[in-house]
Amino acid sequence: MRTTTKESGPAPARAEPLGASRGERLSALAQQHGALVTLVLVALAASVGFDTFATGDNLANMAVSSAFLAVVALGMTFVIITGGIDLSVGSLFALGGVLAAWGSRYGTAVALLLPLAVCGLIGMVNGLLIARARLAPFIVTLAAMLLARGVLLSVTDEGSTTYLVDETSFFARLGQDTLLGIGVPVWITVALFALGALALRRSRFGQYVYAVGGNEDAAALMGAPVARTKIAVYTLSGLCAGLAGALNAAWLVSGVTILGTGMELEAISAVVIGGTLLSGGFGFISGSLVGVLLLKVIQNVINQIGSLDSAYQQVVSGAFLALVVIAQTWLGRRRRML
Repeated sequence: MRTTTKESGPAPARAEPLGASRGERLSALAQQHGALVTLVLVALAASVGFDTFATGDNLANMAVSSAFLAVVALGMTFVIITGGIDLSVGSLFALGGVLAAWGSRYGTAVALLLPLAVCGLIGMVNGLLIARARLAPFIVTLAAMLLARGVLLSVTDEGSTTYLVDETSFFARLGQDTLLGIGVPVWITVALFALGALALRRSRFGQYVYAVGGNEDAAALMGAPVARTKIAVYTLSGLCAGLAGALNAAWLVSGVTILGTGMELEAISAVVIGGTLLSGGFGFISGSLVGVLLLKVIQNVINQIGSLDSAYQQVVSGAFLALVVIAQTWLGRRRRML
């Protein structure tokens, strides 16, 4: 009789009780789609409670205002899946808007390419320091946040100069025009998320992102380019922040210098609320979009109430983030136990 050694064949599958496998599936579904269920429930409750919530104008404005944060959260998703963090995106968002407004005097191409080049370069430097010099992402991106804000103040004479965008230019139309009743920034955001989801789920680069976040040492042993992957995701995060800032400048037809403060925390909150683990190795693009929409719907509901101070937005967002992190930790432990 021929015997098969462990090395020459696959290991036998471990038999699991039906209840355990079902519980594991339920935990995974809750972790992946919990934010979507919450979004639907909150939106339905708001539609019933406020006559102006489900109107076309309110939904259109909420979609456009969500688009800029969503683009930033897109880049942040890749970073967090690798187990990193990027605190510079808020400052890069503001810097991108100012550079776009300044560059719009020389045409749409300059208005778009200048913030992409500068913010992408800062993101790439972040990646190089983190991947090659092995510095902590928190410290590196915190320094980049201060650097970007300093460049912003230098370009705007300590914030005293606000660059305006010609409302008749093609660049302004990118932010203000609509297509089928939906703002152009929303369509751009949808296209970017589709490309991001495709890259994360269907490309070798996406496999490397998950591998690095799951176990960096194991990924290196498997031949994954760990350093290049980290550099790529931080560069992508910088590009997304710069593009979001440029689109926001086109929407506001000006480069507002005070924007972006705290945006990095909003982006991180949206990504985590959407189901991406802060520890890395698990996450998905669609979840981040749902997280952004959930935060914006909650903010809109608070505005609809009217009697509540705007500070409640931060309170509710923080409470949601804490609950989601607790739920993720519990679900992760439950899946390991099963």
